[in-house]
Amino acid sequence: MKKYIVLLFFFIGIAGCAQTSTENNLIKPGAERTDEYLKLLNNRRVAVVANQTSMIGNTHLVDSLLKLGVNIIKVFGPEHGFRGNAGAGEKVKDNTDIKTGLPVISLYGKHKKPTPGDLKDVDVVVFDIQDVGVRFYTYISTMTYVMEACAENGTDFIVLDRPNPHGGYIDGPVLEPDYSSFVGMHKVPVVHGMTVGEYARMVNGEGWLNNGVQCNIKVIKVGNYTHNSYYKLPVPPSPNLPDMNAIELYPSLCFFEGTIISVGRGTGKPFQVIGHPGFTEGDYSFTPVDIPGAAMNPKYEGEKCYGFDLSGFADTIVFEKRLDLRWLIKMYDYFKGKDDFFNSFFDKLAGTANLREQIISGLPEKEIRESWKPGLTGFNKIREKYLLYP
Repeated sequence: MKKYIVLLFFFIGIAGCAQTSTENNLIKPGAERTDEYLKLLNNRRVAVVANQTSMIGNTHLVDSLLKLGVNIIKVFGPEHGFRGNAGAGEKVKDNTDIKTGLPVISLYGKHKKPTPGDLKDVDVVVFDIQDVGVRFYTYISTMTYVMEACAENGTDFIVLDRPNPHGGYIDGPVLEPDYSSFVGMHKVPVVHGMTVGEYARMVNGEGWLNNGVQCNIKVIKVGNYTHNSYYKLPVPPSPNLPDMNAIELYPSLCFFEGTIISVGRGTGKPFQVIGHPGFTEGDYSFTPVDIPGAAMNPKYEGEKCYGFDLSGFADTIVFEKRLDLRWLIKMYDYFKGKDDFFNSFFDKLAGTANLREQIISGLPEKEIRESWKPGLTGFNKIREKYLLYP
């Protein structure tokens, strides 16, 4: 069994040997194109939805706009908080930003959607957060709720667009409405291949906001960007996606969050390693520990887990432009107590019960992927209507 899995990983690695050069020096995120949007903020009361990725060069967006005389009156913070130092799923309280003195309203604490009171003194909301282009990454859910609140309260909404590190492909099962949650709100595949600006246009245009309300939205486009651009994120988008290896593996490995397998939370390689205390076939081991702001009480804290370091295979995703189910299928095949392998979170991540049932029934990856094609074809027809970049 061990030889089979190691050999499989070896061949997977070969396919991803090709490196793609980054185009960071050419690409200009929407936030940096101040000449395109400052005029939209003049003499208006502004709220900003931002986190640690909301940068203009080396300066935070909020600091930059304040220096330019923009009347920012409050900040909304998503999962992980305004400064990005809260762990995954950790509730974040309202607070005051020490640097600017601005009130920070958490959209991952008492409520996920701005209330009428939150917006009563706001003319326009500016959204600037680096996303990773995966359905279960919660920033697009936060954006949806903010758009909905803006639509209901007559507040304008501006997206300062940023590149999508998975923008060149779509893949995975399309979410079924019965499995809608904060880790997947819309009928899109796991990898949707859209920037946040394009995604916002789709949510608005398809009538996916509550009661079909329409948001007055303006997208400030990314300069010199195409969906085939390779953009190395200059700031980690969240504590457990610390580098491009983790970001590239995330669409494939996040499924393990709905299983008994650890994805390395509480280590230096979150979403790059997989393991379990009872696994004996791996060639790598790690022991999760509590890391404040990144992994509070991680799975198997203090227990040695055995498995695989997959960080060397991240380029496979870039090269093949697809998420990979082989690791998930093989880890399931190994475990004897299969009734305990999946937990209730798995179907929410997958957006369907079908994937879990297909793996349990022993369906090969090729056939599983074939079952996604009708949904992907239908979604792509919707997606094409809202693309802003070639």
